[in-house]
Amino acid sequence: MADSSFDVVSKVEQQEADNALNQAAKEVEQRYDFKNTDASISWSGETVLIKANSEERAKAVLDVFHTKLIKRGISLKSLDSGEPFPSGKEIRIESKLKAGIDQENAKKITKLIRDQGPKSAKAQIQGDELRVSSKSRDDLQEIIALLKGADLPVDLQFVNYR
Repeated sequence: MADSSFDVVSKVEQQEADNALNQAAKEVEQRYDFKNTDASISWSGETVLIKANSEERAKAVLDVFHTKLIKRGISLKSLDSGEPFPSGKEIRIESKLKAGIDQENAKKITKLIRDQGPKSAKAQIQGDELRVSSKSRDDLQEIIALLKGADLPVDLQFVNYR
């Protein structure tokens, strides 16, 4: 019998992220506490750019964006926000959406599977994703539960389960 397998990936639904950003921009425009603060949030290429006239207002805009991401089902682990920095008369925060599993985290995940997972399971790094295979589907279910329970710095999805 052939091995069963699944892929471990870290992806962000771009349309959902775009919708969350648009909702956050609309709320920032309409909220009274953002009046006369020149607060805004927008895409700048692949980066989310937040601008405001003070650091706490910029952080408040980021907080609004966080709540919109959560409501849209996007984990905050997939958002990499920088520190607020001054640019002219305004304060800016740049955030990036992370996609893919970097080598360092991929090695952590394979080590976790090797150390705590069933012995028959094998994990292979394939670019920015992992393929986990085993003869037993029960072992694969156990690995999914293990990875969901582990506190990893990346948001994981499990696809191509066969």
